[in-house]
Amino acid sequence: MSEFFVDLGKVIAPSGVLVLGMAGWIDQWRELGQPLSERARAAAAKGGGHLREWLCEAVAVPAAADRVLMVRASTSPSPFDREPAIATLEFGLGLPWPETEDRVVPVWLGDLPVDRCGMVVGDAVGLDVWRGWDDEPADGLADVFYWGLYADNAHTQFGGERIARHGVDGPRGWLDLPVAEAVARAAELEAWRDRLHGKGLMVSVDEHTDVHRFQRAGWHHPLHAGAIDVGGCQVLGIEWDQGDHSMRHRGERATGQVYPVTLEADEAGEMVLRWAIPPYDFDDEAE
Repeated sequence: MSEFFVDLGKVIAPSGVLVLGMAGWIDQWRELGQPLSERARAAAAKGGGHLREWLCEAVAVPAAADRVLMVRASTSPSPFDREPAIATLEFGLGLPWPETEDRVVPVWLGDLPVDRCGMVVGDAVGLDVWRGWDDEPADGLADVFYWGLYADNAHTQFGGERIARHGVDGPRGWLDLPVAEAVARAAELEAWRDRLHGKGLMVSVDEHTDVHRFQRAGWHHPLHAGAIDVGGCQVLGIEWDQGDHSMRHRGERATGQVYPVTLEADEAGEMVLRWAIPPYDFDDEAE
């Protein structure tokens, strides 16, 4: 049975090198010595390859530098809620399949785990300036969220909008506050909780790092995909539902939860990068 694909979004790779990597670790490449773009360029010059150092992992491949590249996905039911979850990601590279290579045989590049923080695909040079969780937000802003047993009481006391997400009501809170104001508001909520209840209210402050920005861009997408600008390039981030991640991908590399990445030829004879995640076997659950 052939797979049915849906469009997730578009990316550009003006450097001619496309990277698929773990969003939670993109910023750590520069802390390990050689920038991601240099490692990726070397791998792409050999036709593509898998990059791994410490907990950082990515795949880098050559891509057309002069056009928009499409990202598509097929789905299978999640074991968490039976909703559609990504089974295969396919990235058009805009380059002809090499005449010296057999179009029928995929080229294996390695394997990748599903990062709990999500995955990102984009230009290798653009991703060199990726802002991770510990980096300062470029715009100086942050979002504040609160939820839990006493969320309604907190809303009566402090206000806050409902921050809707696809398929769920989402937490309450405030978007686009200056960081100092966001931290102060969260402290007010926590002090009120501790004074009256001691527990029953969760509060978070998410600064506008690139990790948070791509997750926010995907809030209303059924597959949690969203595009943002990083280093002057449009990149696409894909966040996994945490319940689905817990049941399918938890443990990641350490427990062998990794999935093959290949280069293949599409029907038009152009190169595509594919990352295939096997569907969950519900029959095993019944045994």
